[in-house]
Amino acid sequence: MSERIDELMPGRVVIQNPAFFCFGIDAVLLAHFPLLRKKDQVLDLGCGNGVIPLIMSAEADRPGFESVHFTGLELQSPLADLAVRSVQMSGQQERITILNGDLRNSRELFRPASFTLITCNPPYTPAGHGLRNPSAPVSIARHEICATLDDVVGSASWLLKNSGRFALVHRPERLAEIFAALGKYHLSPKRLRMVHPYEGKNANLVLIESVKCGRPGLKTEPPLIVYDRPGQYSREILEIYGMQQDS
Repeated sequence: MSERIDELMPGRVVIQNPAFFCFGIDAVLLAHFPLLRKKDQVLDLGCGNGVIPLIMSAEADRPGFESVHFTGLELQSPLADLAVRSVQMSGQQERITILNGDLRNSRELFRPASFTLITCNPPYTPAGHGLRNPSAPVSIARHEICATLDDVVGSASWLLKNSGRFALVHRPERLAEIFAALGKYHLSPKRLRMVHPYEGKNANLVLIESVKCGRPGLKTEPPLIVYDRPGQYSREILEIYGMQQDS
């Protein structure tokens, strides 16, 4: 299948290949979830084609954010190549660095406490559960074949400075495991937001931000509703995507 170029926003494009795992709304929501700070050093674990650093980098176009830098770490070399080329086409080579590497080897790739903010849109399904896609790249993105939840959270904790933030998108049914893993690695959940496909429907995504060695205290934010009706995004989703509300 051939590659395509999608515009994320003015000045930011991403190259996608349907033969690999294309990003979805979960990546977009995660990119907009953490509040970027003026001196942040940001790492996206399992960055795929670079969509999350590319979206977040637009926030750093504001005055005073010149020192913010983004790093994307991607295991699969074809996806890392898409990310590198997406960054180049977006003119963000000075602000975004893409590395082809395994997050399980993060101690060999980075010094400890190298980042102030880490994001991750990890595989949602434990290995051995659910139907496996025959495409290896898609299976790796969806199933914990090459990185478990424990691997992700442990790497994030080791790479974060004290008081650094870890933003994660995942499935609500795994919240108990997520909280256990965060506690194991001294990450205190501070913000939680459920994402619902429609009002009145069960949540199918959850956004969580935790702080390394943070004090206890979790803020549960209002639910995020994706659709008002079939085919019609909610006002908040339209704002996130930078789209106009239909009159």
